Amino acid sequence: MSFGDPHNPYGPPPQQPPAAPGYGYPQQAPPGVPPQQPYGAPQQPYGAYPQAPAYPGYPGANMVPQSMPGLLVTARVFLYIISAVQIVVGLIWLYLAAIANDVSDAADDFSSSSDDPFSAIGDGGHIATGVLVLVALIALGLATLSITLGVKFGRGGQGVRITTVIYGALGTIFGLIALFAGLDSGLATAVIFPLLWVVFGAIITAAPVVPSGTAWFARPRY
Repeated sequence: MSFGDPHNPYGPPPQQPPAAPGYGYPQQAPPGVPPQQPYGAPQQPYGAYPQAPAYPGYPGANMVPQSMPGLLVTARVFLYIISAVQIVVGLIWLYLAAIANDVSDAADDFSSSSDDPFSAIGDGGHIATGVLVLVALIALGLATLSITLGVKFGRGGQGVRITTVIYGALGTIFGLIALFAGLDSGLATAVIFPLLWVVFGAIITAAPVVPSGTAWFARPRY
């Protein structure tokens, strides 16, 4: 009898085909072939290390403003408006100083002695000229400060913020004094300009103090 006969009871048992893996079990991959991931499992590159979780953002990272807050933009516009007014006022005072100087020079030409009335007018004119020039220089200096603060809003830090708060507070105080004086006079025209000055000063003072303004001036700069 032949051992190759499948009906030979003394021969070796027939070879059974390999059993198929059950549903849901991972398939055995041939050597050199990446194993298949179960259905629904997150995929990752073969041979790559497990990805570490990302670091969470530091506290307040999402609170850094990307653009200038609206209240600061308004305060910056008010600073430019105030600087324009201060420039005009400074030029007016300079013009008045020039007139006073011309009057004093003319009085000196007509005076013949120190006791002459023209001599007193000339001396008073020179004093007035000096005072008017000083007031004009103060107005122009404040205009320069207003423009500088407005420009520095874009890149300035805590120094610009503190200076703006002090500047706005002083402007508000002087505006309130002028407003009370205008109310005592009873003239409507004497109240409008101080009232506008108080509003401008209050907004300039508050803009760097509110949380959005504080975060803007404390933001990192690269």
